[in-house]
Amino acid sequence: MLTFTIRRLILAVPTLLFISLVIYSLLEFAPGDPMANMPLTIPDEVKQQMREALGVGQPIWISFPKWLYQFFIVEPLVLIDGIFGSTFSEGQQRIISWQTRSPVMDIVAERLPQTLWVVGTAYVVAILIALPIGIYSAYRQYSVFDQAGTFVAMVGYSVPPFFSGVLVIVIFSVNLGWLPSIYDTTLEVVDWETFKLQLKQMIMPVMVLALQITSQISRFMRASMLDNLKQDYVRTARAKGMSEWTVVMVHVLRNSMIPVVTVIALGIPSIFGGAIITEQVFKVNGIGQLLITAIQANDLPTVQTLTFVFAILIVLFNLLADVLYGILDPRIRYD
Repeated sequence: MLTFTIRRLILAVPTLLFISLVIYSLLEFAPGDPMANMPLTIPDEVKQQMREALGVGQPIWISFPKWLYQFFIVEPLVLIDGIFGSTFSEGQQRIISWQTRSPVMDIVAERLPQTLWVVGTAYVVAILIALPIGIYSAYRQYSVFDQAGTFVAMVGYSVPPFFSGVLVIVIFSVNLGWLPSIYDTTLEVVDWETFKLQLKQMIMPVMVLALQITSQISRFMRASMLDNLKQDYVRTARAKGMSEWTVVMVHVLRNSMIPVVTVIALGIPSIFGGAIITEQVFKVNGIGQLLITAIQANDLPTVQTLTFVFAILIVLFNLLADVLYGILDPRIRYD
């Protein structure tokens, strides 16, 4: 397993380099000018100097290695300096946003806590709800609970977040007045009262996101459990006199988690990527909204950086899913 993990990590290096080249090239050749939104009174020669200061117009064989150096060397050094108080990154040029004229990673660090609060909580809640529902639905196939769960899952997975988000706002904010309709990103949790306010403003976006995630994971869990409940080893375990709890919750569940692990692991990068539509509906100032505003403003450095970060997370969690396969199923070996 260790050899497999090391081999996959080594293989991930050229994979990520190729992905970064594709992302950088596609966005670099896209139309866009950082000076487009500047006042018309600025002379053209000043705008040209500003373009050169931002690195616009350089050949790709110069700008791309420079961007890689900033992403993999300079930004980690800035993080190390922030943690240990060192000065390794002093004087180094960082990846600068065209829109805000500030380092992209600093903006991401400001937005990330809001995304993790909402999307991360929704993902955890969805997993805790989806797994028991999927297990019991499969064990009691065609029961009232199973049919009700299937109906709710179909509705939850089919209804888009921009509709369900507006619907819960109308019900719980406009009609009932129980919950705030706009997420206050300036709220700081310092005591019990502010913690309760934070929970209240998280309820609706978490509810909308968790409904969709629960629907997806519970269906995968149910289908995988049904497939394993029909296997010969289940009949053998029951014939040996094992309790039904041991058969279902130990033997069947462990084998059934293998495909579900893929769904969960590949969904984790979406936590860091944010829920673009939901964040827009509830005005959550998170990563998803940052990506949308960067695209609208032709802020290529921000879009390139965020897109590549998502690619790195997907590659890493693909590796994590493969490693978990071997842990869940002893028959899987990576020799």
